[in-house]
Amino acid sequence: MTDIISELAHYTPYVFLVAIVVFLAYIWVNREKFKSVNTIAIAGIAAALVAVATNVIKVPTPATGGYINLGDTMVMFTAMLFGPVIGAFAGGVGSALGDVMGGYPGWAPITLVVKGIEGLVVGYVAKRMQGNSGLIVGGTIGGLLMVTGYFLFEAYAFGVPAALEEVPGNLLQAVTGIIVGTLLTNAIKKRYPEVEALI
Repeated sequence: MTDIISELAHYTPYVFLVAIVVFLAYIWVNREKFKSVNTIAIAGIAAALVAVATNVIKVPTPATGGYINLGDTMVMFTAMLFGPVIGAFAGGVGSALGDVMGGYPGWAPITLVVKGIEGLVVGYVAKRMQGNSGLIVGGTIGGLLMVTGYFLFEAYAFGVPAALEEVPGNLLQAVTGIIVGTLLTNAIKKRYPEVEALI
């Protein structure tokens, strides 16, 4: 069980480096589309918010050596508010950074991929579908992808019974993320409608 996680911890710095280089390259290639400085600054702040939220409350899950946290609230909020690019970076890099800060560096490579996909999908759907329906549908699809992604990795690494023990906690994270993300996004958009024009 711990062998896989310990092995993955060795790759964590490289995973961060690749993710940051890919993000910056994407912004540079699409510099006509984005306000590059704003986008990079917001992505950094959003990733920090996710990392902090991930470490505010941590409930260890002995079956896999992971933990339940509040990071998904900020993953979904940043993705719903700023779209798929910020959502993917904040979700992936921010959540992985949260793992490292919280003493779970071996989980960071998996978290970066799973939460990055979650943020990407939530942001994409939320931007394509207007209103609360887009936020809720995007959050639901992203949340299910997060739960599925962790389940597949944990089933491979620890066995199906251990992976199944994680599902309720991950579902709770997803539902909390949808509720908090939707409420915060609506509140910010109502109070500061110009925020969407920042990137």
